[in-house]
Amino acid sequence: MTDTTHSSLDVPDADVPDPAAPDTAAPAAARTARLRGRLGGLGFGADYNPEQWPESTRAQDLKLMSEAGVTMVNLGIFGWARVEPERDAYDFSYFDRVMDDLAGHGITVDLATMTASPAPWLVTQHPEILPVTADGTVLAPGGRQHFCPSSPVFRDRAGRLVEALATHYRDHPALGLWHVGNEYGIHVAECFCPASENDFRSWLVGRYGDIEALNDAWSTDFWSQRYASFDQILPPRTAPTYPNPSQQLDFKRFSSDALRACFELETRILRRVTPDVPVTTNFLAGHKTVDMYDWAPAMDVLAFDSYPDPNWDRAHVGAALSYDGIRGAGGGDPWLLTEQAPSSVNWRQRNAPKLPGQMRLWSWQAVAQGADAVMYFQWRQSRGGAEKFHSGMIPHAGPDSRVFREVAALGQELAAVPEIAGTRLRNEVAVLFDWNSWWAVELDSHPSNGIQHLDRTLDHYGPLFDLGVGVDVVHPSADLSGYRLVVVPGLYLLSAEHAERLTRFVADGGSLVVSFFSGIVDEHDRVHLGGYPAPLRDVLGLYVEEFWPADEGATFPVREAADGGTSHEGGSSAGLWREDVVLTGAAPELLFAGPGWDGRPAATVHGYGAGTARYIATRPDEATMRAILERALADAGVPPVLPGLPAGVQATVRAGDGYDILFLLNHTDGTHVVELPGERRDLLHQDRDPQRRITLEPFGVAVLGNPAEGRH
Repeated sequence: MTDTTHSSLDVPDADVPDPAAPDTAAPAAARTARLRGRLGGLGFGADYNPEQWPESTRAQDLKLMSEAGVTMVNLGIFGWARVEPERDAYDFSYFDRVMDDLAGHGITVDLATMTASPAPWLVTQHPEILPVTADGTVLAPGGRQHFCPSSPVFRDRAGRLVEALATHYRDHPALGLWHVGNEYGIHVAECFCPASENDFRSWLVGRYGDIEALNDAWSTDFWSQRYASFDQILPPRTAPTYPNPSQQLDFKRFSSDALRACFELETRILRRVTPDVPVTTNFLAGHKTVDMYDWAPAMDVLAFDSYPDPNWDRAHVGAALSYDGIRGAGGGDPWLLTEQAPSSVNWRQRNAPKLPGQMRLWSWQAVAQGADAVMYFQWRQSRGGAEKFHSGMIPHAGPDSRVFREVAALGQELAAVPEIAGTRLRNEVAVLFDWNSWWAVELDSHPSNGIQHLDRTLDHYGPLFDLGVGVDVVHPSADLSGYRLVVVPGLYLLSAEHAERLTRFVADGGSLVVSFFSGIVDEHDRVHLGGYPAPLRDVLGLYVEEFWPADEGATFPVREAADGGTSHEGGSSAGLWREDVVLTGAAPELLFAGPGWDGRPAATVHGYGAGTARYIATRPDEATMRAILERALADAGVPPVLPGLPAGVQATVRAGDGYDILFLLNHTDGTHVVELPGERRDLLHQDRDPQRRITLEPFGVAVLGNPAEGRH
C-alpha cells in the first residue's frame, strides 16, 4: 500500500444518501457468495488485536495462524484512537502494515469500522455524546460504547471515520467483509439525554402521525397522561411509580431503532464506496436490547457471538436455541459465529474453563446448526485491560498449551470439509419468538415476575431438542407454510394480524401449540378484550377468565384427562402459573388435580379446520411437557432427524445441491454407538470406508457425508 498517512483528510459530511441516486451495491447474495469464494470453505479465526502487542510479535502470530488454519480475522474493532488520534488527522499506517501482512498469508479480513468505542479526543471535545441513564447519571468514558446513539455529533464523526476508512481500504486485497460497530447496545441499551429525547419525539411522530393516535395507543387517559402535543413527551425516566407501559415499550423499540440508525448510516457509506463487499455486525446470545429480526434485512450475512456457560448442564440447549434463532432471523441462510471463548470468559461471577473436547464440540454444534465460520475472541490473550482473563487462542501460557493445540486441531478439521459452506437446514417445526413480546412481558405491574421470556421459550424448545427434532426459531411474521408444527411459547404480545396468521395456519392443516399468557395484549400493550386470549379463542376452542400465578417454588398436581380418576399419587406436577380455562369446543388432555382445582383443564386439544391446536394453561414438569409435545409432533407427522438417538446426542442435517451432511454431536461424558439409517462416509476421517454405525466418544463429533458418490 502507498500513501498510507493522511493528515486533515478532506472527508465529506456524514453520508445522507440521495433517494434518486442509483443503488450500485451488488445483491446481498452475490456479496456473500464472493466472501464464501474467498474463504474457500468454512471461515476460521478470531478477533485480532495486534495493536496490543509489539510489532515484532506479528511474525509469530502469522506463523501460528498458518499452523492453526486461520482463514479470517476480525480486525480493528477498537481502533478508532489509533487511526484518528486527533480530530480529522487520519493515520492508517499501522493497520496498513497489518493488512498487508494478512493478505500476504492469504487471510481474509473482516474489517471493523472502529466506531464501537469513541476516541478520547471526541469525548473531551464533545462530552454531550456521553449516554445518560434513566435517573440522570452521565456514563463516563473509560470502558467502551460510551456514546449516545442519537447524538448528531457521534453520528457525524462516526460517518466521517467510516468514509475515510472505506475510501482507504476499498481496493485492499485482504478486505473481505465489513464489521460495523460491535455488539450494539450491550452496555448502553437506552439513553435518556436531551438528544435522545428529541430523537424519541421524532420517532413517535413517524410512528403515529398525530398526537391523538398516540394518546389512543398509549391509553393516556389513565393517570391523566393525555398529551396535547409531541413536545410534551419525555423518555420514560425514573418516575414515582410505574411509568406508562406503552411508553416504555415504544422506548425500547425506539432504542433498538436508534442503534440500527447508526448501523445503517455506516452501511450506506460502505455500500456506496465498496459495493461488492458484504456488511455485517455481531449480535449476542440472550441480548434483549436489539431486535435481531428487525435488523436482519439490513445485513448481508448475520453474525453471532456465543458464550455458553460450562457450569450449566443445559448450556448446549441454550446455545442451540440461539443458533436456531439467528438462522431463523436470516431466513435460513448460513451465518457466522464471530466470537466464542477458546476456554473461559472473564465476566461471570465464576468463570469455568471449557473441558477438554468441549470447545471442539460446541464449535461443531454451531456449524451443525448453520454457521459458515467459527471464530473466537480473541487470537492472543491480552496482557492488560479489562479482558485479560478472557481466554485467547494463544493463552498466557503460549502456543505450547492445551488450548492452542485444541483450536489448531479444530482448524484442520474445518478445513477438511469445505463442502459444508453454503448448505442449509430444512426443518418442519417452528418456535415463534418476538422481541416486542419479550420487552412487553417483562415490564413491571404484571401478574407475576416469573414470566421471563427466554426461560419460558426454553421450556418449550428444550423438550423438542431432547426429542431430536429440527427447529427453526422465527418471528410471527415469517412464512409458516413450510412447517407442520408451530409452537408459541408465551407470546404475551400478539397482534391481531399475527393471530389471524396462526389461525389460518391451523385451518390449512397445521398443528399449533400455544402456552399460557399468550395473545394477551396488542402491539400497543392494550388488552385484547373478550376473554383471554381473545384473538386465539376460536382456534383454541376456549377462553380464560382469570390468571392464578403461583407462589415462588410452589407446585401442584396435574393428571392425564384419560385417567378418569382424581387420585394423583406419584403423578405429574406443574408450577409457576395456572389459568381458569372455560372450554368452548376444546377437549382436555391434562387436568389439574387437588382441592379447589380438581378436574379443571390444564392442557387442551381442539380440532380446527384441517388442523389441530393445543393450549397449555400451566408450566408442566419436564416429562409432562415432553409428552404434550410428543403428541403434537405425532399429530403433525414430524419425525426426529435420526430415530433412536441416545439421550444427549444431537443430530442435524445440512443440505446442499444434491447432497447432504449429517452431524452427530455427543453432549454427554459417556460413549454412545449410533446406528445409521444407511451407509455414510466419515468426512473427518477420509480413509474410512462408508459405515452403518458410529461410535461417539465423550464430547465426540461425527460429520457424515453421502456414501458412494464421494465428496462434493
